[in-house]
This record gives sequence, C-alpha cells and structure tokens, in this order.
Amino acid sequence: MPKPSLIDSLTPEQRSEFERELIRRNFADYDGFVGWLTDNGFDISRSSAYRHGAKLKRKLQAVRNSTEAARMIAEAAPDDSDLRSAAVISLVQSELFDVMVSLQDLDEAEPGERVALLKEAARSVLDMTKASGLQKKWKQEVEDAVMAAQLDTLKRLAVYIDKNNPELKSAFAQILTPFGAVLTDGRT
Repeated sequence: MPKPSLIDSLTPEQRSEFERELIRRNFADYDGFVGWLTDNGFDISRSSAYRHGAKLKRKLQAVRNSTEAARMIAEAAPDDSDLRSAAVISLVQSELFDVMVSLQDLDEAEPGERVALLKEAARSVLDMTKASGLQKKWKQEVEDAVMAAQLDTLKRLAVYIDKNNPELKSAFAQILTPFGAVLTDGRT
C-alpha cells in the first residue's frame, strides 16, 4: 500500500492555503510553487504537489463543466415539471453504480479501505434513491394540486352558469361530458 501523502496530513487551514496558491498559479510553475512551499514551511515535493494539483484541477473542471451544462440546459429548456431533476438523479445513480463496480477492482487497496469506500458509495446511492423518491412524490403532489385547482375552477364556473345563465347549463354539461372521468377522479 502506498504511504499517505504529506498533503493529507496538512491541517484544513494549511491545505486551504496550499490549494489557494496552486489555483492562483493556475496549476502551473510547479518549480516556483515548490519554492513558495519551502518559504512557507511546507515540506512537500514537486511530484506530490503536481499529483495533488492534477486531481484538484480535474475536480474544479468537472464542477465548472457541470455548472455550465446546467446553466445552458436551464436557459434552453425551462423545466416546470422537474424532469431535469429526475434526469440528474438518474445520472448520478448511474455514476455511483460505476464507482461501486470500479471499487471492486481495487487490488492495491486494503480490505478495510475498500469496505469503507463501498460503504460511502452505498450511502450515496441510498441518498440518491431517497432524493428520487422525494422528487416523484413532489411531482405527484403538484399534479394533484393542479388537478384539484382545475376541478374547483370548473365547479365554480358551473355554479356561476347555473346562477347567471341557466340556459347555458346543458351546453356546458355537454362540453364537459368527454372529460368527465378526468374531472371526477383524474383518469384519462
């Protein structure tokens, strides 16, 4: 098993300072960065700094890409029915499944470490499953509320017609006849 990185042993404040400087340098000039590290009391090699920088750069780029994609989708396709959330949840669930499969292939990881990683991935899948269920429940509640509001509006219209224009009552009933099941119990 590889020895732990010195970067992993930094305090949160030190790590934050380390990463801020790495970002400020735009993940370049690692020779200058090592000089800065030495001047600031960090005993981290150029290769360790580069490995950590490459991982951090990939993470930041993934966040930027996801944010930009979400912005573009939101602008191009308004989502009143929240289908986008369902799609995102599904995508994340697929990715988590792929991660869990990949974790099974980790030969260099110790069994305890693999179990911890699988446990964390399983917890993430559970969270996504809960989010998916809540999203579906919310969607159904919205659909039920819309249907109730439509039915209430039609009932009030029927009362109004009955009171103010009784001669239109049979025409109104005839117009609504094909929609009777939908209006009374939501069936199409």
